[in-house]
Amino acid sequence: MEKRRVLTGITTTGTPHLGNYVGAIRPAIEASRDPNNESFYFLADLHALIKCHDPKRVQESRREIAATWLALGLDTDNSVFYRQSDIPEITELTWLLTCVCAKGLMNRAHAYKAAVQDNEAEGGADPDKGITMGLFSYPILMAADILMFNATDVPVGRDQIQHIEMARDVAGRFNHIYKGQYFKLPEARIEESVAVLNGLDGRKMSKSYNNTIPLFVSEKKLLKLIRKIKTNSLEPGEPKSTEDCTLFQIWQAFANESQIADMRQQYENGIGWGDMKNSLFELVNDHLKEPRGKYEELMNDMGYVEDVMQKGAEKARAEASDLIDRLRKTVGFGSFV
Repeated sequence: MEKRRVLTGITTTGTPHLGNYVGAIRPAIEASRDPNNESFYFLADLHALIKCHDPKRVQESRREIAATWLALGLDTDNSVFYRQSDIPEITELTWLLTCVCAKGLMNRAHAYKAAVQDNEAEGGADPDKGITMGLFSYPILMAADILMFNATDVPVGRDQIQHIEMARDVAGRFNHIYKGQYFKLPEARIEESVAVLNGLDGRKMSKSYNNTIPLFVSEKKLLKLIRKIKTNSLEPGEPKSTEDCTLFQIWQAFANESQIADMRQQYENGIGWGDMKNSLFELVNDHLKEPRGKYEELMNDMGYVEDVMQKGAEKARAEASDLIDRLRKTVGFGSFV
């Protein structure tokens, strides 16, 4: 049976938090161990420049994310782990795709339409105010990320399906114009069961809400943040509902079935919020203690991390260069002799 090629991009503008781990990192690392998959994971640092113009923040985020994935057990022997910016073939492919992509397709991109709507809602004369070409055309860069390695499966949430459809449209257009099957048409792998964790204030955990619990903070800081999680005013001894409870939601993400059942019973028995927060801290801290130690070692040994990323880039470029050489000849960029 032919292996499926699974590709995942990791945004490099923030510090990994518990929500990232449960929703994306943990299932991706588990998928990388599936012998039926060929897994490609990349730091999407070119995409980061669309929103972040702070070079220190971009660089620090790249370091943190690389160390995080390695500390959590990503097997780089059985996957390709690389920085997007280390693969110049991706930017070249982006231009080749740009030249066959209809502007009308980009006009329909959700992020661009939302930015225009925001400008119009503010009553401005220019609906494109503040919109860069990076924001406008980034779905083409995303298509290049996917098509560069002819990925068959791209895990996404439902809000990202449009990007896969656009990649398919652009790939089909290129194949049609140049009369060949240069690109496979990727499929969106909808992550219906992906856990979405709430943050300190009860909203979805997100750096944009400033309500996150960073993955590898110290034990003292982790306890402090868990104690800040918003709860209702029910007193100890009063039965509590597990529904819409951030504490229980995080508990479920880290506990086994027996622990989950036991905690449900404790809620019915009226566990106090302070006791619940202490128990949650112990559970999460036990889960993260070993990888936290590895993470701290890696952050103090960036030479090792750099070597890993360079080896990943070599593996990625070995394949990317073959495809881009073929495409260069296809569009008329072959040698004169």
